[in-house]
Amino acid sequence: MNSGDPAIPTPAMPKPAMQDQATAQTFAIPDNVYAETVTFVRHYTDHLFRFRITRPASLRFRSGEFVMIGLPNAVRPVFRAYSIASPAWDDELEFFSIKVPGGPLTEHLQRIKVGDTILMKKKPTGTLVLDALVPGERVYMLSTGTGVAPFASLVRDPETYDKFEQVILTHTCRQAAELAYGQEIVEAAAQDPLVSDFTAGRLKSWTSVTREPWPRTKRVTRAIEDGTLFAELGLPPFDPATDRVMICGSKDMIADCKALCLAAGLTEGSNARPAEFVVERAFVD
Repeated sequence: MNSGDPAIPTPAMPKPAMQDQATAQTFAIPDNVYAETVTFVRHYTDHLFRFRITRPASLRFRSGEFVMIGLPNAVRPVFRAYSIASPAWDDELEFFSIKVPGGPLTEHLQRIKVGDTILMKKKPTGTLVLDALVPGERVYMLSTGTGVAPFASLVRDPETYDKFEQVILTHTCRQAAELAYGQEIVEAAAQDPLVSDFTAGRLKSWTSVTREPWPRTKRVTRAIEDGTLFAELGLPPFDPATDRVMICGSKDMIADCKALCLAAGLTEGSNARPAEFVVERAFVD
């Protein structure tokens, strides 16, 4: 999950130059915040990028959880919720972000470079975790835009394949170029020596584009409604006896997918009460 700047209200922030190290040095790091170093940055489009940072030795998280991240460029830094896109076993932490023009955080975050400092609050949380689902035969991970981030973590976690025989990742974006990160993740899972034996024949990918010509131009919600998704995957429609669903995307997409799950007889779960489907409520694509 990458919440984007509008999702969680925070105090307004001045707009100094990105990563003003003099400012960063005068900012006192609170006890509940890590200060980590950027190790990698890649820009995919003019509004999508990913980055990696060092991982604190004491950090423990479940694949699919999110953390609050910010920058040391203000007396009161702005923090936003970001899904950890790397699996729980990774030595570094990866994030997939949108760029919001004028956004209190992403206006500056999009200009980070290797060696810059990222602030991260110490407590990971979230509902898109395996513990929030009851056992089943297969799990669908439905995403739009940067909502693919928590699933980038889950599809590379061996525990996912311990719990489910089949893993189906769907990713719908406005333009084909925006699918690149998700496609890289699926390819990486197939080649990673830690999980490739699990993913072979068990990890399926379904992608679509909505705003330009593409072999598949249907929204995932429509594909579920008319049965296209299941026909193309060679699978039966949602069944509460066998299927589990995780949803992360735009507000409308989440609402529509939730309604489809409920109509199919699935019950929404949580960390406190596992069930057949879960949604990431903090996400806004």
